[in-house]
Amino acid sequence: MQKYCWILIMVLAACGQKQPTVTEKAADAHSDNAEEVVLTADQLRHAGISTGPVKDTLVSSELVVNGMVDVPPQNIVSVSFPMGGYLRSTKLLPGMHVFKGELIGVIEDQALVQLQQDYLVTKSKLDYLQKDFERQKMLNEHKVNADKVYQQATTELRSQEAMLRGYEEKLRLIGIHAPSLTTDKISRSVGLRSPINGYVSKVNVNIGKYVNPTDVLFELINPDDMHGALTVFEKDINKIRIGQKVEMEFVDAPGKNYEGEIIIFTRNVSEDRSGTVHCHFETKPKNLMPGMFLNARIYLDKKKALTVPSSAIVRTGGKQYLFEQLDSSRFKLLEVQVDTVNSGQMAVSNAGIDLRDKKLVLNNAYAILGSLLNKPEEHGH
Repeated sequence: MQKYCWILIMVLAACGQKQPTVTEKAADAHSDNAEEVVLTADQLRHAGISTGPVKDTLVSSELVVNGMVDVPPQNIVSVSFPMGGYLRSTKLLPGMHVFKGELIGVIEDQALVQLQQDYLVTKSKLDYLQKDFERQKMLNEHKVNADKVYQQATTELRSQEAMLRGYEEKLRLIGIHAPSLTTDKISRSVGLRSPINGYVSKVNVNIGKYVNPTDVLFELINPDDMHGALTVFEKDINKIRIGQKVEMEFVDAPGKNYEGEIIIFTRNVSEDRSGTVHCHFETKPKNLMPGMFLNARIYLDKKKALTVPSSAIVRTGGKQYLFEQLDSSRFKLLEVQVDTVNSGQMAVSNAGIDLRDKKLVLNNAYAILGSLLNKPEEHGH
């Protein structure tokens, strides 16, 4: 009787222990090998993969950015008329080319007549005062007149000379050569001439409009120093160096690249956490206009890096990986940090793993990733 009771107790104790289910066993197996996958011979044949080591390469990574064509402030000229007046004529339209010294408009006003008249009257009076000064000087030397008379003649002469000089400068400001001005050349109109070779970007007036001295009539641009102004975000600014090479293309003409070089960049960032990088065109494109949008590649400083073809990289779960070949049919995921370099190559790194010792899948890595992602379904079966 005691023997049967002991057997019954043992049976009940065994029944009380929880036995692992098939599903739990599969889950444990998957947890231990979640980053590994085994391919059959048929899967390997259809995957068409190849393996090899990373390459230790001297690379220049690329920074892809965008921007626009810009003009430095010294190459933008605002044309105004310092005395004010009415615009009598102009043929300028935005986009037109102009040459330095070319007539670009005509201003007329009665104040122009008055200025020329004042200059000629002052010049005539100065001739008289000069002669009077010479006479008073001679008389004073012979003690014929008082010193006061001689000093008064000197003062009037100097005052008139200063006045004449002021009128000359005013006439020069509006484009009139004062020494050649005579009474029969007085005109109510003055021509405006282009101060640069360039083209017209803005026309702010129309014929017959009165313009003040502070009004900008035309805006001209000297195209000699137009360049690319590229936007680089804060995290990449420290990679920028003067002299780095750049390839630029226009948004409306993709595929045609123009080479350039970085000449200067901002040392601070704006509110949107970006800075501006300025680069010259080595060969200036035709019909270049400020404000044209650009896409660009900045070639950063060369450095040594471990590289693999871009076909070796897989992306899943917001991370990037390589596959290590453990044996002829077994593969394992390795998380890596990736940076794009030239010619379809990717620079890879992992702080905790020496990738040089690994045999890696170099192409068609996504075929293996597909098998890995299907592993839970296989265990379920």
